[in-house]
Amino acid sequence: MASAADRSDSGSGSILLAALEQLRGALNLSITLGSPLTVAVIAVDRYLSLHPTTESYSYDLTVTDGRWRVKCQVAECLIRRVKNGSLRCGVGVRLSHLSVVHDETRLGHSYLRIDDIHSITEMPEMFDNMKDVDNIPQWFRDDVIRTNGPLQLTRKHYLSLWINDDPHGSVWIANNPPPHVVLDVSSITLLADLEAFFYSSKRPLPLLVRILHRSRIRYYGKPGQNIDFPFQVYYEVADQSGIMSMVLWNELCPEWFHRLTVGSVLYLQQFAVKPSYQKRSRPQISTLSLMAFRSIEISLNARSPATVVTVVPPKCVQLQWGLPDVPYNFTTRSEVEANSNHAHDIIGLVTYVGRIERIRSKEKSGPEKFWAYRWVHAVDGTSDSPFILEIFSSSQPEIFSNICPMTYLVCTQMRACQEAGRFVYLTSSTETQLFITGCHKKQPYVNEPKVKAFIQWTKTLKDSVMLQKTAVGGHYSYPPAPPTFTPTTKNNTANETSIIAVAELKGELQSMQYREHKRVAIQGYVAAVQYHSWRPGDQQPGVNALQETSQIHQQQGISDAGSFRHHTMMDERSVVLRKIDSTSSDSDSAIPPKRKRPHSRAKQRQYFTRSKVQSDSQAGFTSHVEEEPSNEAGLEEEESESEDEHMLIRHSAAREVIDQRLSGSPDAQATSQPAALWESSIWPVVKQNVTDHFCCGKLDEESIAEKFNFDDREVLLQHLNLCPAKWTPDLTPQTHTHTPVACTGYFILTILGLNQKAAVDILFLPVFTPDDPRAAGVPHSHHDNSLLSCLTTGHVCVQPDGSCPDPGSLMSSAPQMESERVVCIIDLCLLGENRIEMICSKLYRTTDICQAESA
Repeated sequence: MASAADRSDSGSGSILLAALEQLRGALNLSITLGSPLTVAVIAVDRYLSLHPTTESYSYDLTVTDGRWRVKCQVAECLIRRVKNGSLRCGVGVRLSHLSVVHDETRLGHSYLRIDDIHSITEMPEMFDNMKDVDNIPQWFRDDVIRTNGPLQLTRKHYLSLWINDDPHGSVWIANNPPPHVVLDVSSITLLADLEAFFYSSKRPLPLLVRILHRSRIRYYGKPGQNIDFPFQVYYEVADQSGIMSMVLWNELCPEWFHRLTVGSVLYLQQFAVKPSYQKRSRPQISTLSLMAFRSIEISLNARSPATVVTVVPPKCVQLQWGLPDVPYNFTTRSEVEANSNHAHDIIGLVTYVGRIERIRSKEKSGPEKFWAYRWVHAVDGTSDSPFILEIFSSSQPEIFSNICPMTYLVCTQMRACQEAGRFVYLTSSTETQLFITGCHKKQPYVNEPKVKAFIQWTKTLKDSVMLQKTAVGGHYSYPPAPPTFTPTTKNNTANETSIIAVAELKGELQSMQYREHKRVAIQGYVAAVQYHSWRPGDQQPGVNALQETSQIHQQQGISDAGSFRHHTMMDERSVVLRKIDSTSSDSDSAIPPKRKRPHSRAKQRQYFTRSKVQSDSQAGFTSHVEEEPSNEAGLEEEESESEDEHMLIRHSAAREVIDQRLSGSPDAQATSQPAALWESSIWPVVKQNVTDHFCCGKLDEESIAEKFNFDDREVLLQHLNLCPAKWTPDLTPQTHTHTPVACTGYFILTILGLNQKAAVDILFLPVFTPDDPRAAGVPHSHHDNSLLSCLTTGHVCVQPDGSCPDPGSLMSSAPQMESERVVCIIDLCLLGENRIEMICSKLYRTTDICQAESA
C-alpha cells in the first residue's frame, strides 16, 4: 500500500478516494452517496459462498476512477445483474451505497461491499485513456484485508466466471519445461503389482508411468465445506504391464494440472492406492494390447502421504523403460458413420465456429453448475460433409476460446451421436483434449498417418477459396428436432422436450442466465405472422427503441408495408415481457447509450406486457425506465377508426426513439415495419383479452451467422466468447462490418395459447441456401414452399431452375394456418443485457402428432 503522502499526491482529484475516505469516517459503517459515483468495472471474480441464503456464489468487483482502484464484494441483491450479463467488465457503474463488513470470527479482517447501484452505463469517455489498470494503485482501509484472493478469506481461490471446471487465477501454476533429472529406475513397482500392496500395509516402490489420457477438471465444492481446493482430475497412466487410473486431488490440482499433460512421463513416490470409483466415464483405449486394471486407482494428494511428483523431460526418457506410446484412433469424416460405436480422434480445417453458450447441469445436489459448449464445423477432404462437433469446455480455456475458422483443429476422445439413424455428430467427452494451430508442435499425434495425410491435403487448398466457405456465430441448435414429436413431462433428453403452457414462459425467461440455452415446447394457434426484410443497416449500435401501442386498420388477410401505418415496431435487441424481477431488473440494470461508441452493443432494456403498456399509458406515465434526459420517450396509445369493427386491430406497437447523438445516421432511423403481415380471424377478437404477451424484438444481428475474415478475427472472437473476468483495454472490441452469410429476411410468429390468455412472439429464420451453417447435416426434403411446410422442415426448397423463392412470397400461403393447432419448439438464449433470443426451430401440426401416436 502506498504511503499517506503518496496516497494524497496520487489521489488528488480522485472521486473514488474521496468517497472511500468518507466511508472511513462513517459511524454506521455505510454511506449513501448524495451524487452517484461513476467508476469503471475492471474485474469480476466469482467464488463459492460460505453460508449462502439464496445465492450459491459470491462476487468481488474491482472498480476504478482512473486514479485509484478498490475491490468490493457485490451485495447479494445485486448478484442477479452479474448473472444476466449486465454488471460485467468494461462497463461504467454509478455507485450509490457502500459499506464496510467485518468478519467477526477473525481478527483484523474486513472488506468493502457495494450495496446499491444507481445505474449501469457503457464505459464513460473519462476512461478512454486508461491503459494499464494493474498499475493503478489499490486502496485499502487500515482494517480492510489486503488480498489477491476472495474477500471472504475462508475461500482461497476464485473460480472461472461462468463455469466451474476451468483453471482460473494465479494459483494455477503454468507448464514450464521440467528440469533435467537423473533417475534410478532399478527399483520400481509395476502397475500389475499394485493390487498386492493394496491388501498389505507395505508401501509400494515408486512408479514410472506415461500419461495416456487426462480428464477435464472436476470441481466438487459445496457450501460449508472446509476443503481449500476442492478439485479433482483423472488420468489414465500406463507402463509395460498395464493401464490404471490416477487421481490428482485438491491443492495438487492447481500445482500440477498444467504440467501433467498427455504424453508426460512421471516418476511417482509416496502415493496412495485406493478402491476405484466405478461410476465414472472412462476413455476408450482399443489400440493397446495392455491389461486395464479397474478395481484400484492411484491417488495423489498433498498429505497422508504427501506425494512426490517428478516430470521426466522427453530427452531423459529411455526406450528400455518399455513405456507405451499414447494411443490414437484418428477417424476421417468418411469413416464416422461406419465406426459410430467407437471413440474418435479427428483432425480438420475449421470452417464454422459458433458462439459459446451454456447449459445448466442437471445435478440436483450442490450449487448450481453450468457447462460451456460451442458448435464447430471442420472438413478433412474425405467427404463433402463437415464434421459437426459439439465441443464442451475441456479445462483448456486458452484453446477453447480461440477456435476460429481456418485453423487446424484436433479433438481426441470424441463420441458419436446418431439420432434415429439419421444424423451423426460428434460430442466431446470428459477426456477430450483440444489442440489448435500453434499447439500441435511436439504433440504425440503428429506422426499419425491420417494426420500426415490431412496436412498433405491442406497444401492443395487455396486460402481465398476456403475463406468463402467460412462463417462464425449466429443461432445454431443441433441436432434438429425429430420429424415426430414425442412429448415428455420430466427427465427430458436433448431431443425430448416437455410441453409447457405459454404463460409459463415467464418463469423460464426469469430464471435464465447469461448465454444460457434452453429448448422448450408450447402448443397453441398461429395467430399472426409478420415478414421483415433484413438489411445490415437496420441494426446500428446505440439505437434505442421503446414499445408503444398502435392500432392498425387491416383490410385484407395479407398486407404489404404500405397498407397500414405501423405494426409492432420492435426494439432491435430486446424482448418485451412482463417485468420479471422487481428487485434487480429495474431501469438501473439497463445500459442507456450516452454517445456513439463503435464497439458498444449496449442498449436500454425494459420488460412489460401489452396490458401493462395500455394501463400505464392511460394512467399518464411517460416512461417505464429511468433515463438520461436525451433518451426520454413517452408511451402513448394511438387510436384509429374502422367501418368494419371486426377488422379493427388493436395491438401493442413501438415507436423507435433514436438517440439524438445518432440522428445523423439514416440507417439508424429506419423503422421496423414488417414487409408483409397476416392475422388469423380470431386474433383481432381475442387479443384484448390476452393478459401476457411475450414479444420478441427485431432480429438481433448476433442471431445471424456472419462471414469470417482475418482482419476482424480478434473482434469476432470476443463477440463469440463469454464476457471476460478481467477488462483489457487493448482488447476492447472495435467496430466491424457484419456481413450475414445468408439472411434476406425473417418471420415473427405470434403463437396464441389454447386458453387464449397468453401469447408469444417468436422469430423464425428459415434456411435459404447451403451456405447457411445450419444446413449442414440436415436432410433437405422437398416440399411445396408453403409457409407451413417451411415451418415444419426449417428450410426453403430450391426451385427446379436452381433458384429460391422470395421469402416474402411465402406469406401468400399464411392463411393455410387458419385455426391450425400446433406444437412449437423454441430455442431460448439470453444473449446478455436482457436480450433474449426466442427462435422457432420447428413446428408440428397437432393432427400429425395424434396420427403418429395412433399408428
